[in-house]
Amino acid sequence: MNSKNPQLNENGALKHLLTTEGLPISVLLHILDTAESFVGVTERDVKKIPLLRGKSIFNLFFEPSTRTRTTFEIAAKRLSADVINLNIAASSESKGETLLDTVNNLSAMNADMFVVRHSQSGAAHLIAKHARSDIRVINAGDGSHAHPTQALLDMFTIRRYKRDFHNLRVAIIGDILHSRVARSEIHALTTLGVPEVRVIAPKTLLPKMVERLGVHVYHSLEKGLKDIDVLMMLRLQNERMTGANLPSFEEYFKYYGLTPEKLSLARKDAIVMHPGPMNRGVEIDSAVADGKQSVILPQVTFGIAVRMAVMSILAGSQT
Repeated sequence: MNSKNPQLNENGALKHLLTTEGLPISVLLHILDTAESFVGVTERDVKKIPLLRGKSIFNLFFEPSTRTRTTFEIAAKRLSADVINLNIAASSESKGETLLDTVNNLSAMNADMFVVRHSQSGAAHLIAKHARSDIRVINAGDGSHAHPTQALLDMFTIRRYKRDFHNLRVAIIGDILHSRVARSEIHALTTLGVPEVRVIAPKTLLPKMVERLGVHVYHSLEKGLKDIDVLMMLRLQNERMTGANLPSFEEYFKYYGLTPEKLSLARKDAIVMHPGPMNRGVEIDSAVADGKQSVILPQVTFGIAVRMAVMSILAGSQT
């Protein structure tokens, strides 16, 4: 394992995908370019290719997520892998088994790859550190820390619609404080050369010293949307809020909900993105979510190709 970056092997190739932070631009572009070749597979009559035939991929979801787990499952099956879905939140951990005990037992079942979602930040890193050396690990979301494949599918979507990252202004809007997606997006956007990334949110939904990530901070949606090319909406993470972060949903929508009127303040060809699930009438108006500038459904489609790309690259990497 590379001592400088546990995600890379000694040759600098991707060994695990745990976070977008610290990944070189060459690795990010390799994933995006590989995903391009898989987009066409989803449009064929026979949607399977034999790249991962004989490989066993375990979806280890310690917290629920229907959308992410399903897209990983579809991606693995289209690569002809054997997929095992484990709802561990309702099994091993509830019986007192430790995370590493669970991993060791699954490793003994000849697993080739773990796709991990966990409520604790750093869980995927811990598994990658202690798993058998030939097992690959993909972080499908850990706490409020990272969600790298979501960021990568969003980068793929941006490149599909905007072609080049180097002349864009991107705004990430909403619950930055609790969002693992936002952190992964910021690292990916910065590495890919986006010159200006803005975060727009009330002060109660921003991490302390968020400016250190190289972003421009706005508390007004109207001011923050000026000259924006890409809008990334985030849902309110109610399940992670511990205090009075918001007075009410109605108040939030009034000031930070994306309506057609507010969208008109951005560039005319701006695209609207959302990692889902959406809270219509809270962070986004239905007229925008279903409107001509929305690329929310293409994001889902591209997500399968991107996850296929990540799995195929990891399966081909050497220890």
